[in-house]
Amino acid sequence: MDASSRFQGSLPVSSDALLAQLTEWGLAYELYEHAPLRTVEDAKSVEAAMVVAGEAAFRIKNLYLRDKKKRNYLVTLEQDREIDLKSLGAKLGVGNLSFGSADRLLENLGVRPGAVTPLSMVTGATKGVQFILDASAQQAEVIYMHPLVNDRTIAMRMDDFHAFLNRINTTPQWIDLS
Repeated sequence: MDASSRFQGSLPVSSDALLAQLTEWGLAYELYEHAPLRTVEDAKSVEAAMVVAGEAAFRIKNLYLRDKKKRNYLVTLEQDREIDLKSLGAKLGVGNLSFGSADRLLENLGVRPGAVTPLSMVTGATKGVQFILDASAQQAEVIYMHPLVNDRTIAMRMDDFHAFLNRINTTPQWIDLS
């Protein structure tokens, strides 16, 4: 199965259910629908349709990682940030990191490869996944992210995003990679 909304019914939390929950909580977002995106390059191909003049946007890439002790991490970085897993593991004090499997991704974050997103902490928070967030996000007004599927993107003000994290009892660990 792919990571598009066609298969959202097979996820622990569907994209539609997540969007309804955000609305119920009074968290505003703008929804964009597009072709399925799997890479940063794919995302850049549709970003022009989502540009708001003067907006301090945080456009992201997300990594689902595990350490040798089988602890799970969701790392959300600025999309153009170069990352070395060895130095990231050292900076976090957790040793060597590796990518988690597609099966573990679905189990621990409730999404498929290509749809990893900070919003997947809606499942990850209950599974003990640690959320690591690029400190550069602190300068942003709006974050752009998939709502659990890769053929949709939402734009959400950072204060609403932090309210979402509070609702699911998740506090990000900030990491400065500059």
